[in-house]
Amino acid sequence: MNNYEDIREEAYAANMQLPAFGLVLFTFGNASAADRKKGVFAIKPSGVPYSELSPEKMVIVDFDGQTVEGNLRPSSDTQTHAVLYKHWPEIGGIVHTHSTYGTAWAQALEPIPVFGTTHADHTTLAVPCAPPMDDKKISGNYEYETGFQIMEHLEISGLNYKETEMILVGNHAPFTWGSTVEKAVYNSAVVEELARMAFLTMQINPAVQPMKAALIRKHYERKHGSDSYYGQ
Repeated sequence: MNNYEDIREEAYAANMQLPAFGLVLFTFGNASAADRKKGVFAIKPSGVPYSELSPEKMVIVDFDGQTVEGNLRPSSDTQTHAVLYKHWPEIGGIVHTHSTYGTAWAQALEPIPVFGTTHADHTTLAVPCAPPMDDKKISGNYEYETGFQIMEHLEISGLNYKETEMILVGNHAPFTWGSTVEKAVYNSAVVEELARMAFLTMQINPAVQPMKAALIRKHYERKHGSDSYYGQ
């Protein structure tokens, strides 16, 4: 067990942040943390309440989705995580939630528009929404295919997973990722807040238009550009 102690601790801490941030109810959602050198990740066990979790209960899985170590079944979304880890070599953590506002946009099959500077501080683009999966894939290995659904939509949209670290899966819910699982959790909280703000904005002004490009670029560049000046 000590071979995987670090990622077990990381995955446990990330999973515990999800209810703390109001991103999950009951057993909804999951987070995983990867060890690239060992080719494995630790993920929440399926259907176990957050109050009953511990680092020891995190399940170790390889990038082909096979359990390496653990006495419990891994999350039902494990195959989705495995596909993304296997094909995206620069991510170290993945989070999936059914957070209220992010999921509502996914169910509406709508990307989240860039209406304000809070959104632009994190990305210059609308949060993408992948279309619903076709019937053949649904009847096959559904969770495995969800990973490809995510990757294919980014590719079709001309997006890079290293720059776009969040997506809505149509009729489903948000997925986020990052170089670490801590960053993936952060992105998950950001998606929910952007979704909530966008919803409220459209209630106030149904005719609202996305923010102008110059202001989007200014806010993104001041945090992420070569001449960024936000922070210490």
